[in-house]
Amino acid sequence: MTLPLGFTSSDADALPLALVGRVGFNAWRDALTPTAAAWAQAQGFDGSAGTVLVLPGEHGELAGAALGIGDALDPYSYGHAPFALPARSWRLQGEHDAAIRDALRLGWGLGSYRFSRYKTPSRAPALLHTDAAADDEVFALLAASLRVRDLVNTPTEHMGPDELEAVSREIAQRFGADIEVVTGDALIAQNFPAIHAVGRASHRAPRLIALRWGDESHPHIAIVGKGVCFDTGGLDLKPADGMRWMKKDMGGAAHAIALAELIMARKLPLRITMLVPAVENAVGPDAFRPGEVIATRQGISVEIDNTDAEGRVILCDALTYAGEQSPELLLDFATLTGAARIALGPDLPALYSNQDQIANQWLDAGAHQRDQVWRMPLWRPYLRYLTSHIADIANGGPSKMAGSVTAALYLERFVPADLAWAHLDVYSWNDTDRPGRPAGGEAQGLRAVYAMLKARAAA
Repeated sequence: MTLPLGFTSSDADALPLALVGRVGFNAWRDALTPTAAAWAQAQGFDGSAGTVLVLPGEHGELAGAALGIGDALDPYSYGHAPFALPARSWRLQGEHDAAIRDALRLGWGLGSYRFSRYKTPSRAPALLHTDAAADDEVFALLAASLRVRDLVNTPTEHMGPDELEAVSREIAQRFGADIEVVTGDALIAQNFPAIHAVGRASHRAPRLIALRWGDESHPHIAIVGKGVCFDTGGLDLKPADGMRWMKKDMGGAAHAIALAELIMARKLPLRITMLVPAVENAVGPDAFRPGEVIATRQGISVEIDNTDAEGRVILCDALTYAGEQSPELLLDFATLTGAARIALGPDLPALYSNQDQIANQWLDAGAHQRDQVWRMPLWRPYLRYLTSHIADIANGGPSKMAGSVTAALYLERFVPADLAWAHLDVYSWNDTDRPGRPAGGEAQGLRAVYAMLKARAAA
């Protein structure tokens, strides 16, 4: 198997690469040759996080380099290296714990990424020598993260409901999973009316993608991802700046697909059901309208307060169907609310759960993996903001208060009360270029939830 971009198995001509922090900097500097020590001093290198020092040899040639790092267990501490270092081979210098080496490899791979479907990168990343096999778990985690990035970065013309289905079918075939897709008017016939209502105005048919894998004797996990492949806002049309990046509104589906693929690739002893309601929220003669009351699979009637709150509408049918499968745990991922970004910013996904144990397991895994999420409250008195006078519930309301909380409460209404459930409101996006985090699609909470599920499977 081929190694990921940014790695090489050959150490021929590889130069030594030191990891240097503020702590231990003096000892590292004192071990340098006089020429190299003078060079480091002249460059002002002190091991600060995110810095790089290229070291010269006695005759002006490259002799090695040092990375200034902060948290040695945070993959993003190394994300700057592939494009800050000269584009040649490097090998890690010195003895380091396996956890540090894993963080380095993961961060190097994340930092090497550039979305290249339509534009050739201006240069290749530097290469890190590794003895790890291509199917190593760190590389599997990297592949899952890059799967999310690639899916989210791809424009809707090439990543609509059809393409999400094609990706899911390819993965299912590769791992021997079963896949079923309910498309178009068959959604009505098979009682997924809310998914159909949101997607019916598009020339690309809405659908529910269902992938099933695993041994019947293993714990059953349901994974649901919001697949709004483009969100115009519907008849409650978004302004131009709000619509600009709405190709990313299928970020929840990207996370669900990547997590399912990762679980199957690592052969975790779990049984999974992955559900992706895939639609385009379009404007057209058949678009669903503010004020309409739509049916749902659970039989709860929903008044449409705002057609731009469509993600929760398609998710309610998928969550109901997931609950019917009687899983041990139900997880959903969705680029659900701008309110979560106002509360927590772009980097921290908002976590909601109806069980403290599940929330704490995810939080602990996030801290350990340096893939943090932040728990938010399911404050049920706020259901008053979703009151409808003509239906069981509204998908929004006039108040701007607690928008992320009310969205989660809406979803909870469609989850069986005795079923362990967690919802992650993700941004799935980097607004600007940062080391290891190029502007565009991003995986958030993915490594953490995988670590949580792996631990649960082992227990």
